[in-house]
Amino acid sequence: MPYYRVVGEVPRKRHVQFRRPDGGLYAEELMGEEGFSSDSSLLYHRYLPTAIIKSEAVAEEPRSELAANLPLSPRHFRTTELPETGDLVTGRHLLAGNGDVRISYASARSASELYRNSMGDECVYVQSGQVRLETTYGAIDAGPGDYLVIPTGTIHRWVPAGEPVTVLAVQAAGHIRPPKRYLSQYGQLLEHAPYSERDLRGPTEPLQRDGTDVPVLVRTRGGLTRLTYKNHPFDVVGWDGYLYPYAFNIADFEPIVKRTHAPPPVHQTFEGPGFVICSFCPRPLDFHPEAIPIPYNHHNVDSDEFMFYVGGDYSARKGSGIDVGSISLHPAGFTHGPQPGAVEAVVEAVSRGVGTTSELAVMIDTFRPLDLGPAALACEDSAYAWTWAR
Repeated sequence: MPYYRVVGEVPRKRHVQFRRPDGGLYAEELMGEEGFSSDSSLLYHRYLPTAIIKSEAVAEEPRSELAANLPLSPRHFRTTELPETGDLVTGRHLLAGNGDVRISYASARSASELYRNSMGDECVYVQSGQVRLETTYGAIDAGPGDYLVIPTGTIHRWVPAGEPVTVLAVQAAGHIRPPKRYLSQYGQLLEHAPYSERDLRGPTEPLQRDGTDVPVLVRTRGGLTRLTYKNHPFDVVGWDGYLYPYAFNIADFEPIVKRTHAPPPVHQTFEGPGFVICSFCPRPLDFHPEAIPIPYNHHNVDSDEFMFYVGGDYSARKGSGIDVGSISLHPAGFTHGPQPGAVEAVVEAVSRGVGTTSELAVMIDTFRPLDLGPAALACEDSAYAWTWAR
């Protein structure tokens, strides 16, 4: 995280005696990245965070398998055709992935069990519904348009507010952070960045849960394990540091515009190992008198482009079948661009005074090819690849 935060009770200095009301010592837990050479936070527990009483292997379901995008083709997936599942952790439908990232979709209304991803950070985008993210650091209430970034190793669970919650979950093989070019050498978000620290929401107070024999589902590179803790891990009385879960709403992203069409890097929101996450938000159209305010045909030679359409009108692909809830995958070996006739239609609309675009989308560009998950193939629009030839 780019800035320091303190929540709850902490002692004046780090790593000194901090006593409970009964005179005993609180138990420290230092959560640190990159071998404690990067961001960290120090948490104070009522009970030992190391006390486990059982460890059981958990079998992965077959739906976690990936297949190469062969024959190479642009793809269109309709997530609205995927069924509602149990919860936002075990109910994820795997859409695509590679060695750097796995991308899943879920629609669920049940609370998840406690979960710890020890393979990498997660960034979960809430498409619809209200949900509470409960963690060892505290809770964050989230709704449509919220990105929630969850650091590696954070024990957490998802609690929907009654109605189904739909999300796109990005699971990294490392850490997800603001782009380096947005940050000063000391970690502050700079004035040219499209968001600031004021836009980021972290936990404001610790959660206090009692309980014994508490199971936690843990993901590591070796697979899934269910650890049973002697005491509930949500027993933190305070913490401080730079590493913690936070929320950022896509409506707080400030689009960067040019007189002519700007390339995707101006929409970048986060970066991870081998991929970036971008936010395409409502914004003024390009305002050069002869501008073509729509994407040109383009071929990103180093990236696969995975686009989740979450709101608004997609004039560039009008007539292709793309709509809210759609996902397009345009692989690096394919040049893509506007639907035939879209350029002329948008230029004519601008001449009639249309000056803004309403599109809202989340894009993930990966720098290694994306393989396809079974859920993507189950909801694919097989006619999409030929829509430019109509």
